[in-house]
Amino acid sequence: MKTNGNTDLTPSNPNSEIPLVSREPERAAAEERRRTFPYRFPRDRRQLGGNFSVQENSRRLLRYFYFERRLAQALGAWTLSIPEFEVKLETGRHIFYHADAARLFRERLTEQEMRPKDIDAFRDAEIDRFIDELLSAADAPELLVGIHQVIGRTLQTTYRHHIDNTDPITDVPTIRAMKRILTDYEPMLEWAEGAIAAYIEGGIEESRLATWRWHLQRLLGSIGGATGAETRNPEPAPLRITTKPFQRGTVPLRDARFETFKNTGDYDTADGQARFPKDSYESLRLRFIRTQRDEVDAIEAFGTFLWDIRFVDFQAEYDLARVTWDEARHTEIGHRALLASGYDPFELRNRLTGSTCRGPMEPAFAMAEINLFGEVGVLKTINGLIDTAREKDDSLLVHIADFIRSDERTHVRKGQHILKCMTKLGSQELELKTRELFTECLVSLGAVKADMDLFVVSREDIEHLVGE
Repeated sequence: MKTNGNTDLTPSNPNSEIPLVSREPERAAAEERRRTFPYRFPRDRRQLGGNFSVQENSRRLLRYFYFERRLAQALGAWTLSIPEFEVKLETGRHIFYHADAARLFRERLTEQEMRPKDIDAFRDAEIDRFIDELLSAADAPELLVGIHQVIGRTLQTTYRHHIDNTDPITDVPTIRAMKRILTDYEPMLEWAEGAIAAYIEGGIEESRLATWRWHLQRLLGSIGGATGAETRNPEPAPLRITTKPFQRGTVPLRDARFETFKNTGDYDTADGQARFPKDSYESLRLRFIRTQRDEVDAIEAFGTFLWDIRFVDFQAEYDLARVTWDEARHTEIGHRALLASGYDPFELRNRLTGSTCRGPMEPAFAMAEINLFGEVGVLKTINGLIDTAREKDDSLLVHIADFIRSDERTHVRKGQHILKCMTKLGSQELELKTRELFTECLVSLGAVKADMDLFVVSREDIEHLVGE
């Protein structure tokens, strides 16, 4: 329809009730400008469209956030109970991968008009039931099957489908977040496949793992899958949690390659005799590297804290997950530094004193020991160790200690917020109570002798006897 000879009111879309108002001279001028424009940039082939409204997008993202938060907590609950070194170390990494995924979903949800406190307060009883059953794995191989082959693979597929089905223009922040998450998922799940294969090749019965996998897949299907929108099947029966609710372990486990000790914190005592003169650089150097390898107990500590304070404060959970990842890296650094120094890392006994004390302890006091004593203790001595290493041209020690020092400084800072989420005790009261509890534990282990004149071991003694 024409109104003045220049305006075309013909709708561009026959199904639209909104008319098109396009003037022929302006359209022709635009076409000419476009024709003479010299640059031919790559064409953006994305199209408007998508299956999700903001409301449906948020519903799904909130569910994904909750799954990721619960998976980080769940892996933390198992850190003490995983015996195999490589699996414990990798679990420390995966705790952070899931926590970081939760963070990304949380941030995106705040951009879709949800308040952080409402996101953090979200609970889903069906997901909780699934996680509780997954945690009831009989051993580490079953845990990996549930975490990685069941819910991990499902979430990976779900995120890919969400990317394909949401609007690639209006919802590109969600797509970007999911693609970042998938960069962690791909190596994580590939590693898990290899680890489960190693368990089977080493004698774990494959049919038992297959039965557990099918059970958890059916349970996940009974709650509508990862999205909650899938067709539901009946819940499998019986569930393990109906007869025995999950409780996290309290005893640190090591695999058969390790010789361990817990009745002392001193490596020379544990070894039977000193390898180097006391307080020599060589002795301090080896102790430092062994301590890093033995930070496998710090994976256990921070992972356990994450479980024990779950839902108290999201930022505290996230910081604990990040520190757990760092401690996994420190363990790896120590292991590789022993190799680079000519040792078979498993020839050197592994210290269990810290985890043995912290495992059954209330989280605030366990956290105070590792933060106020262990990490602060490292910072007291590491500068001098690095200076001496430079004087002796010990490039290996300088290299690893420099990175560890920066990590420990960060951990001390993050630990202050975490402790505030764990306890309302003042710093002096917290320190004294922690020393009392560790004195009781160290005496029970034979790491220190009971003495009528001994009230509590000193800060310095805990730093030396437990070490981080």
